[in-house]
Amino acid sequence: MSWIARFLPLLLLLLLSQPLRADQPAQGGFVYLDQVLKSARYDVRYAGSDNFVGEPIDGYATARLILTREAAAALVAVEQDLALSGLALKIFDGYRPQRAVDEFRRWASDPQDTRQKSRYYPGIDKSTLFRDGYIAKRSGHSRGSTVDLTLVDIGSGAELDMGSTFDFFGPISHHGTALISVQQTRNRETLRQAMLRHGFEPYSAEWWHYTLKTEPYPDTYFDFPVQ
Repeated sequence: MSWIARFLPLLLLLLLSQPLRADQPAQGGFVYLDQVLKSARYDVRYAGSDNFVGEPIDGYATARLILTREAAAALVAVEQDLALSGLALKIFDGYRPQRAVDEFRRWASDPQDTRQKSRYYPGIDKSTLFRDGYIAKRSGHSRGSTVDLTLVDIGSGAELDMGSTFDFFGPISHHGTALISVQQTRNRETLRQAMLRHGFEPYSAEWWHYTLKTEPYPDTYFDFPVQ
């Protein structure tokens, strides 16, 4: 029996036993990550203009992140695991409202808007973003158990070098790429192994993207705002 199968019920019980606060997410079954994680850092790109669109994204009214209780409990286990090696999580995105995904689709359909191309997709023609799976009509993030993240040194907060940045569209961001150094590969593998140990599965095209295997809402795409 895997670690996640043995201890997830206990972690869920601990989360569910916490008293509800006034600032709980609008949807039941979800929690703010800053209420359950201890050492994580946050860089909520879609609440500001530092993202591939270049402006705040619809549905992100505040720079906080939300996940389902089950995914949050598993992420607590990841955090505790990594702390033993002097590492912490830096989290970019969690639950993503469907309205945000719709805004990404509208942006991707506008060939004239390439203001962030040099930083986020310099080697990709914007017209291929749908075909290559970087933009989709629906996102696993909207089901509430997918998270985008990296690793930082727990003391300094400095990010480990992963060979490409979060949301960089291109082959260098793929798992297993030969375009990065041995140390960058090791850093990605440290994150991947920690996430695998606690029930998450990776997305092959994005080293930062993980989904809880036993996600509680596999067929539901939510649209409540992050606020």
